[in-house]
Amino acid sequence: MKTPLLEKFCTIYQSLNKDNLALLKEIYSDNVVFVDPMHQVTGITALTAYFTHLYENMEHCNFHIQQVIEQEGQACIVWRMEYAHQKIKKGQRIVVDGASHLQFSEKIDSHRDYLDLGQMLYEQLPLIGPVIKTIKKRASQ
Repeated sequence: MKTPLLEKFCTIYQSLNKDNLALLKEIYSDNVVFVDPMHQVTGITALTAYFTHLYENMEHCNFHIQQVIEQEGQACIVWRMEYAHQKIKKGQRIVVDGASHLQFSEKIDSHRDYLDLGQMLYEQLPLIGPVIKTIKKRASQ
C-alpha cells in the first residue's frame, strides 16, 4: 500500500506535461535535491525550470509506473518513459526504462533517477548511435 504522497507522485508523473509543471510543488519540498545522469538541481524553483527546459522540444513524454517499493521514508519507483523529442531521432518515439530513488518526509526531499543514458540519448544519435549499440552488443557476449 503506497502512502498518499507516493500515490500523488505516481498520479502526477503519469500525467505530467509542459502545461502542468506547477504540480511539482505539490510533491517536492522547497529544498528538494534532484539528480539524474545529466544534471543535479537543488530547490523546487530550479527543478521546475529544469523540467520546463526538458519539455520545451518534447512532442510528448509519458511515464508508466511499473512498480513501487516503499520502506520508511524512502521508495524505489520502477518506470518506463516513452518520449518523442523534435531534435532526437527525427521526433520518433523512444522508450527508456529506469528507476527513481525517493527520500521523503512530508514531501519528497531527494529524487535520484537511474537510467541508461545510451538508451535515452546516445543510441538515438545518427553517427554515434550505431557505434554505441555495437559496443553494448559486444560487451554482452
